[in-house]
Amino acid sequence: AMTPPPGSDGGLLNAIVGSLLMTAIAVLVGTPLGLLAGTYMAEYGRHTRLTAVVRFVNDILLSAPSIVVGLFVYEVMVARMGHFSAWAGAAALAVIVVPVVVRTTEDMLLLVPDQLREAAAALGAPRCMVIARVAYRAAGAGLVTGGLLAVARVSGETAPLLFTALNNQFWSIDLDAPMASLPATIFQFALSPYEDWQRLAWAGALVITFAVLALSILARALAARGARR
Repeated sequence: AMTPPPGSDGGLLNAIVGSLLMTAIAVLVGTPLGLLAGTYMAEYGRHTRLTAVVRFVNDILLSAPSIVVGLFVYEVMVARMGHFSAWAGAAALAVIVVPVVVRTTEDMLLLVPDQLREAAAALGAPRCMVIARVAYRAAGAGLVTGGLLAVARVSGETAPLLFTALNNQFWSIDLDAPMASLPATIFQFALSPYEDWQRLAWAGALVITFAVLALSILARALAARGARR
C-alpha cells in the first residue's frame, strides 16, 4: 500500500517503487559513462595527462559528501526547471554512481595480464575487439561487482534526494514531478510524532538494510568467483 495519512492503514509501496525507478535510471546512465571512462584510463591513456586529471577528479567525487552532489544538481536542474523531479533525483544518484564504476573498471582492467592482450593482438584482433572479447571477459566478475557496489551505495542515499526529488506521499510514476523514495520517506517518518509513521520508518530501514546486505553478499560472491577463475 501507499504511504498513509496519520492514523490510517498504508505502507511503503510508492516509496519502494520510486527508489527503484530513480536507482534504475541512475545506474543506466552512470554505469556506461563510468565503464567508458574507466576503460579509457586503463586501456588507452594509462600514462597521459588527461588520465591523471580524470583520476584526480574521480577521487574528489568519490570522497565528496552526497549532500554536496545534491546541492550541485539542485542548482543545475531544480532551480532552472523551477520544480523538484525524479529526473533530478536520478541525475544526483548517477553522479554518485559514475566515480564508483570508474574506479572499479580501471582497477579490474589493470589486473588483466598484458599477455592476454598481446596474444589477441598477435592473432590480428583490433584494439576494440581485444578490449571487448579479452579484457572485459577476463575482468567480467569484477566489473559486475563494481556495478552492484554502486547500486548498494546509492540505494540508501537520502541527502541528494531531499534536494532533487523531494518526496511524495501519493502514488506517482511521473518522472517530471516530485517522487517518493524509501530513504526520504524514512527520514520524514522517523521525525514525525505519529507512532504508525515511526513503525513504517523502521520497516523501511529494515528493507534497505537487507537490500544492501544482499547486494554486498552477491558482490563478494562474484568477486571470489572471479578470483578463482
